[in-house]
Amino acid sequence: MDFFYTRLDHWHTLSQQDALSQLRVDPKKGLTDEEAGNRKLQLGANTLPQEQPPHAWVIFLSQFRSPLIFILVLAGVITFLFREYTDSAVIFGTVLLNTFIGYMQESKATSALSKLKQYLKHKTIVVRNGLEKEIPQENLVPGDIVILNAGSRVPADGRIIEAWNLRVNEAVLTGEWVGSWKKDIVLKEDVALADRDNMIYMGSVVEDGSGKAVITAIGVDTELGKISGLLKKVEETKTPYQKKLSQFSWVIGFVIVGISSVIFLEGIFTGKNVLEMFKIAVALSVAGIPEGLPIAMTIVLAIGMQRILRQRGLVRYLTSAETLGSTTVIATDKTLTLTEGKMRVEEVCPLRLADREETLVGAALANEAFIENPQDMLQDWIVRGRPTDRALLEAATEAGISKIELENRMPLLFRLPFASETKYVASVHAISEGTKAFVSGAPERILQLSALSEDERIQAEKKLQELTQRGLRVVGVAHKFFPEGEQQNVISRKDGFETALTQLNFLGFIALKDPLRKGVKEAIQMARQAGIETIIVTGDHALTARAIAKELGLPSEQSNTLEGNQLERIHDKELADHLEDITIFARVEPAHKLRIIEAWQQKHAIIAMTGDGVNDAPALKKADIGIALGSGTDVAKESADLVLLDDRFSIIPAAIREGRVILDNIRKIVTFMLSSAFTETVLIGASILLGAPFLPITALQILWINLVVDSLPGISLTMEKAERDVMKRKPSKTNAPLLNGEMKTIIFVIGALTDIILLGIFFWLMRVTDYSPAHIQTILFVGLGIDSLLYVFSCKSLRRNIWEYNPFSNIYLVWSVLFGFAALFSVIYLPILLEDIVPFSLNILHTEPLNGSDWALLFGFGLLNVWLIEFAKWIYKKRDKNYV
Repeated sequence: MDFFYTRLDHWHTLSQQDALSQLRVDPKKGLTDEEAGNRKLQLGANTLPQEQPPHAWVIFLSQFRSPLIFILVLAGVITFLFREYTDSAVIFGTVLLNTFIGYMQESKATSALSKLKQYLKHKTIVVRNGLEKEIPQENLVPGDIVILNAGSRVPADGRIIEAWNLRVNEAVLTGEWVGSWKKDIVLKEDVALADRDNMIYMGSVVEDGSGKAVITAIGVDTELGKISGLLKKVEETKTPYQKKLSQFSWVIGFVIVGISSVIFLEGIFTGKNVLEMFKIAVALSVAGIPEGLPIAMTIVLAIGMQRILRQRGLVRYLTSAETLGSTTVIATDKTLTLTEGKMRVEEVCPLRLADREETLVGAALANEAFIENPQDMLQDWIVRGRPTDRALLEAATEAGISKIELENRMPLLFRLPFASETKYVASVHAISEGTKAFVSGAPERILQLSALSEDERIQAEKKLQELTQRGLRVVGVAHKFFPEGEQQNVISRKDGFETALTQLNFLGFIALKDPLRKGVKEAIQMARQAGIETIIVTGDHALTARAIAKELGLPSEQSNTLEGNQLERIHDKELADHLEDITIFARVEPAHKLRIIEAWQQKHAIIAMTGDGVNDAPALKKADIGIALGSGTDVAKESADLVLLDDRFSIIPAAIREGRVILDNIRKIVTFMLSSAFTETVLIGASILLGAPFLPITALQILWINLVVDSLPGISLTMEKAERDVMKRKPSKTNAPLLNGEMKTIIFVIGALTDIILLGIFFWLMRVTDYSPAHIQTILFVGLGIDSLLYVFSCKSLRRNIWEYNPFSNIYLVWSVLFGFAALFSVIYLPILLEDIVPFSLNILHTEPLNGSDWALLFGFGLLNVWLIEFAKWIYKKRDKNYV
């Protein structure tokens, strides 16, 4: 039968039965795959209009908003008006070249970031063909029955059909941060959207409880879809280093423009050509303003994020990519990150031998895992849910206990999902004699709720200690019978049913083994070598956590352990005094995580913390780096800075390593770009002050060096890989200055020495040789170019000398340097080679060919400059014992 979808605005006024009838769906069976496929063809995917990355021509034209381009265009126009057509053509050609380079860099960064943002896909659980299954959110259609669990983001608009303590935060639509309690009721038509307690809306978040809803609208037809065009674009926050660099760029920009203006006026007063001095001032402004730095930084960050993605870690923000490099403490959960998450039941320990099967029954029913394809062979089953739930369900199945058959025989009335406050899952079933509740969860909590004799309690606690000391994860199981006359009372109390779960009949323990992940011990050792401390923050029993810590080589004594209830009893000062001795926080709740983070942050640590549940979101936001598990809730992933797509701990040190590479590469680029700008500015200014009869280099030659010769090597430094010692040094501080000591020395001290040598060569050539001014300017022009093209190899590492690493390991840098040399040679020798072929002069930079002694002098100067830089690095290494 064809489905004709009717868009309604008053689903809240319909009863559950009317809504289901309108959508032609059985709430128990859901849609069939065929029905869902047909509806998707008819109505489209459940997606909202996505903000598209800027078009190529938009990126290209945006380059003309740059102050640098504005200055060049102005200079080109003025030189044209003075009829200096060759110079004007060169300047406009430089504008196009610089625009193209900026376009290529920004396109690369924009493309990389756009791909990263689309990597994380949301999934949702639906009932189809009578079975629960997980599907991509975009495949939802009206009529789908969706399962709602705490921590999940509501995938589309829907009408509630079942609700168990279901609280949904709808701030995305209503602005109200207090969650709304949902229930299956009928409301009047004039009820405001914020008060429609029988509806759920796309984009809202399930804070607590669980439930089911039938989807009534998808995509642009949802309430969120109707206003999606009005939603503001979220601006990408600048990283700390980007902010410092932006401020520094403005300061240096004003300083350079000021210096250029002084040089311009000084040149006029000393009798220099006005137009030439104007072009010199423009060239110095272009050379001195580090215009390319911001986009180069963005490329470095984007490349770093892509490298982390190859390690199966998704960095969600540029700021996080940078902060990763400064991490000093990793606070990690045990399950999934340190262990494989492939739990297997190791032992079933009933309190009474006769209760063994009932213990497995309770573990199968008080369980949130489900089998997506029970019709297939056992080995092909797809089991969804938390690792513990999956293991319990698989153990029951292997023992011949079928959850589906049990629920057919004992229909499920409702289920209380696991919550950090209750620490258990409870399922309530109808049986012939009345109602039966099964409960599974934290063993201490189940024991606390159970009615046991003193001997039974001692026996149970002794067994629990024995199991946890072996490093096993333990689940307690119990049940409770309610007589037939109380069934309606039980159902009516489902929203507050926790109060009825006392005096339980304790059945026993189920012990699970979760082996350590391969490589996790080595990853922790790598972090330790890098000055990063690893601590375990887990909800597991202290003895289990200590056994895992011991296996990992972490301190695991009683003195290194603090449990959640102990944490609550101690003051902040006492916690601070012992914090660095504690490697294990056991039986912690989400609120405890916040306190642990704050304690470390007060010691000025940069802390990264893992989490996967909805209640972990505040801690993930509070941490300097929030790390969510890929298998965690939508809320956790959206609150995090880094998502571990494979849940592996080893991703974290790998991501920190790339964060350090990002910081290293930013410093290398800043050093290279500012060195060249400083040297040229001082050279021109000093020559005028010293009364030189002509300038050591022309304006067009300065532009050629900065925008043709130097540009590609600077960009190539974004591709530098990790240095071998990157994880053998202490983390850098987030409040570190923009320019550290090594950078200042290379930029200013070595830059000043370079200028002294160049000025010496300049005046020596004027006095000793009979070279023409054009020949001398050519020598200085080539000298600056060779200097940059050689010392860029020294910038590959600011911590090690050039003989300690392979200077040619970056193939992009090698080719860019070769291109730079070709650009130098071409403007000198190409005009001579083509003068008989081309009817006009190609000598646009007014250069003259150099002889062998000139080239020997220039390469000697370039190598001397490299030696000065390497000597400065060697001095720093000798002075600082921690300088690796």
